[in-house]
Amino acid sequence: MKSNVSTVPIWIFLVFVIGCSETKKDDTPWIPLFDNETLKGWSAKGGNAPYEVKNGLIVGTTVHNSPNSFLTTEKQYGDFILELEFKVDTTMNSGIQIRSNSFPWYRNGRVHGYQVEIDPSERGWSAGIYDEARRGWLYPMAENLEAQKAFKQNEWNHYRIEAIGDTIKTWINDVPAAYLIDDKTTSGFIGLQVHEIGKDEQEGTEVIWKNINILTDSLSRYSRKSPLSPVITKNRLTAEEAKKGWKLLWDGETTKGWRGAKLDKFPEKGWKIENGELTVLASGGGESTAGGDIVTTELYSNFELKVDFKITKGANSGIKYYVDTELNKGPGSSIGLEYQILDDAVHPDAKLGNHEGSRTMASLYDLIKADPNKPVHPVGEWNSAYILSKDNHVEHWLNGTKVLEYERKSADYLTLVSESKYAKWPNFGEADRGQILLQDHGDLVSFRNIKIREIDSAKK
Repeated sequence: MKSNVSTVPIWIFLVFVIGCSETKKDDTPWIPLFDNETLKGWSAKGGNAPYEVKNGLIVGTTVHNSPNSFLTTEKQYGDFILELEFKVDTTMNSGIQIRSNSFPWYRNGRVHGYQVEIDPSERGWSAGIYDEARRGWLYPMAENLEAQKAFKQNEWNHYRIEAIGDTIKTWINDVPAAYLIDDKTTSGFIGLQVHEIGKDEQEGTEVIWKNINILTDSLSRYSRKSPLSPVITKNRLTAEEAKKGWKLLWDGETTKGWRGAKLDKFPEKGWKIENGELTVLASGGGESTAGGDIVTTELYSNFELKVDFKITKGANSGIKYYVDTELNKGPGSSIGLEYQILDDAVHPDAKLGNHEGSRTMASLYDLIKADPNKPVHPVGEWNSAYILSKDNHVEHWLNGTKVLEYERKSADYLTLVSESKYAKWPNFGEADRGQILLQDHGDLVSFRNIKIREIDSAKK
């Protein structure tokens, strides 16, 4: 009689074979960003927190009297899939920078860009997306309880980050965490952050990284679907903006809130709304000869205004504020202070004006020249304008950099007006309230992300 004992090893073997056959081998052609021995290919930016290699790991350590520190790749990356592991002290805040940059003209070289958060606090927003040194939270994690629970305290955590086109998706320990659609920045370095600490916080806490691998080719083959609903930022308020009281000045789809400067409704020609962009059409370069300028239906006094704009070669346009459409009922544009939009390299206006250079990009048109070292993105790319006006103090910013400031109604201001093309308009630019205007100067120019925040006067 044969014993059944001899069959046991066979079954064990079969189970083992079947189990192995069902385990998928990772054939992803990962490229390591860390050689496990040195920091070759990386450089430090920002603060002075130390980074070193210990036992095949990158270790970053907190120090006092230091701003945020970053160990960044020397190579720039656009579209990619990144995977890495980290372990962080429970008292620390950290993050993974992606598509980030450091420019001399932006806050003296401050690192800025998308950050995939590392948050071991009770809030649990790890793998959410924060815009470092720019817009703040883009994809907070308050509603994603599963991802919050996925973080492992005092253990290794695994991140997967996909940045493809205008879409950024994240996973924490294989749990879907964030799904963002935003095209603010298309490329930049990858960075490992050691966050600054307060004077009462303990120095010497650590965040540790390992297995840092990237994929830059055949991304569609390896990209994963996310079950999350995307957060779209175009023509919408970010979480930070909504919290601070910003409002959309254009909804991205309709003409609501706008009319022709010399009409009681929106122009029937000369402007088009398509793909979330508000575009003034080309009509030969004449001033208000097609659809004409458009203005807000509301008036504004003290405010912050943000507008993204994109020009074509040789284009001319502008963003005007404190506009009074009752002035200049005749030909030409409505009257108001103007943030100039211009292709400085091609358009002849760049060399004209009663004050040298005062008709160049981001200048106070015909009055004050913008800083010549201003950061201008190339024709065909989006630029970001920011205008602050509070208690007659006005600032023009371009792409995150202040390019001029002045005091409205001051003696110096009045002198500039008296020497300009506006001298014929009594009390030019001195109104306490006015409309916001987008100019039709006969050239193809597009606008989006038009947002305003009204602010209280500091004067009593």
